[in-house]
This record gives sequence, structure tokens and C-alpha cells, in this order.
Amino acid sequence: MPIVRMYSTPICPYCMRAERLLNKKGVQVHKILVNLNPQEMTKMIEITGRRTVPQIFIGDRHVGGFDDLVELDLEGELDSLLQQ
Repeated sequence: MPIVRMYSTPICPYCMRAERLLNKKGVQVHKILVNLNPQEMTKMIEITGRRTVPQIFIGDRHVGGFDDLVELDLEGELDSLLQQ
């Protein structure tokens, strides 16, 4: 199973929902808290071009935010990504 990283903050409701969805799939999420480390926020913006959290990576693939994660799940692609 690939490593799942999520740039997040502790008070972000979409971050919490994304983590819940991934936990239901049996995935432990490696959270990178951007509110505690501004350098990580800068890095997140550089790699994704986005300024909002969550930003989720499955392995090396940037899947996007919570809405993107849910869309992958509804399309049946999330499970296969998590199995690689």
C-alpha cells in the first residue's frame, strides 16, 4: 500500500472528513500540519499550485483536495490507487 500524505490543519473540517474516509479504507494518513510549519505550506503551494487544505498525495500522485478524493472514490478509482 502506498504512503498517503495529507497537508492539513487541525481545525479544517474537510481535512477531518478526508482522513475519516481514508481511515475507513484502512489507510493510515501521514499528516503534515501546515499551520505549525510555514515552510511546509510554502512547499505545498510549490508542488500543488494550490493554497487550500487538504492536499492529498497517494504515493507520488497528487489527488487534490477532499472533493477530488470523494470523486475518485465514487468513480471506483480510489481503491485501486490504494492497492498499488
